[in-house]
Amino acid sequence: MKIAICASEVVPFAKTGGLADVAGALPLALEKEGESVIVIMPRYKAIQDSKFDIKRFSDDISYSVIGKNIKVYFIESDNYFNRDQLYGDKNGDYKDNLDRFSYYCKRALDLLKEIEFKPDIIHVHDWQACLVPVYLKNVFRKDAFYKNIKTVLTIHNIGYQGLFAKDEYSRLGLDWSLFNIEGLEFYDKINILKGGLIFSDIINTVSPTYSKEIQTKEFGFGLEGVLNKKKASVFGILNGLDYSIWNPVTDKFIAKNFSVNSIGGKAKNKEDLQAICKLPKKKDIPLLGIVSRLAEQKGFDILAEAIDNICRLDLQLVILGTGDLKYHAIMEAMVKKYPKVISLHLKFDDTLAHKIYAGSDIFLMPSKYEPCGLGQLISLKYGTIPLVFKTGGLADTVNKNNGFVFDKYSREELLITVEKSITTFQDKKKWNALVTKAMKCDFSWEESAKEYLKLYAKAKTK
Repeated sequence: MKIAICASEVVPFAKTGGLADVAGALPLALEKEGESVIVIMPRYKAIQDSKFDIKRFSDDISYSVIGKNIKVYFIESDNYFNRDQLYGDKNGDYKDNLDRFSYYCKRALDLLKEIEFKPDIIHVHDWQACLVPVYLKNVFRKDAFYKNIKTVLTIHNIGYQGLFAKDEYSRLGLDWSLFNIEGLEFYDKINILKGGLIFSDIINTVSPTYSKEIQTKEFGFGLEGVLNKKKASVFGILNGLDYSIWNPVTDKFIAKNFSVNSIGGKAKNKEDLQAICKLPKKKDIPLLGIVSRLAEQKGFDILAEAIDNICRLDLQLVILGTGDLKYHAIMEAMVKKYPKVISLHLKFDDTLAHKIYAGSDIFLMPSKYEPCGLGQLISLKYGTIPLVFKTGGLADTVNKNNGFVFDKYSREELLITVEKSITTFQDKKKWNALVTKAMKCDFSWEESAKEYLKLYAKAKTK
């Protein structure tokens, strides 16, 4: 099967979140399954020739190779993409994002013809690539080259939809007949994700539970009606984890490598983390780790309400990440109040993230909603027991056999579950059994890739 993947960010070239991890790992897994894959993305300022082995294809197209022979094509435009950030700056989203990503989508479709790569499937990710199925079914429909190409749309987070003012519509090059309630119109605005949902052949999200959640008013962000109409074409496939990066056996960032057969090595990593975070070296109390955006979606509303009570328990807490300033302030106040209990790191630090996954006993992830979540998958691999709210991908991956789950979203339930985890930690026999089960969990991309191939086969029958 020939597959073209269109995503606005792809590891290792450009990343702001989990979308890039998926768009970088899935092609490699598909290639291992014997498929022919290319990737098309914008060429941002950060993608330098000196950093990556980049070759020239044409005046405005360059490419690099990942895996054995996966070409990643970069669409170039100094006007649109030669900027410090991907989507916006300190003043918010770039004002011309509609122009930037409509150009990317149209140019991606033109490129397929130029390189004579007619895919069976174009797999698009999130709103930035959603005009690909819209243009394919409308602007490009009379061109024989594009006949029978099917599209799969993956929603990584339905909260991001690509909303723009109605008066920008003419810049899309689409007929005004598509700007209505059955098309791209959304409360008198343009909704690019909605267009993708309507014109793609198959829709999927990054976990089975999230695919059901987004069809409800609570989690659908206004698009639940569109999704319900296409219910038969909506699926959920859990993201995989790249074990070449996240593996305690080979991880170069951690103090001591360990495995499920040598769990004792984990203690050294706890000591190392406590030293780095200037916390007392105590092995008999649990160390809780958080690697997250400090935002309401990630559970920081209920965590902020419970944090004082949590810090009074017999535990330690390390937090890494940045986010809403109000949560920065709340956590900074807690550090002053409980300096021997909580260690706060308001930054992005990949090395420290690895050390937190390896050195913590419990990984706290009380997200209000979580399409998939990678944090809990990583923590399981490192024998760091996840404590989560039952939602989205967290509900699909964490249960009483490998973690702690609360199903009522409140500070009280969070606190009760933290207390339960501390009690379990004190029972060493029970705790070691839990750690062993956690480390044996397998969320490799190999399994996810096979599920995507089934989805592509479904799309081809549409």
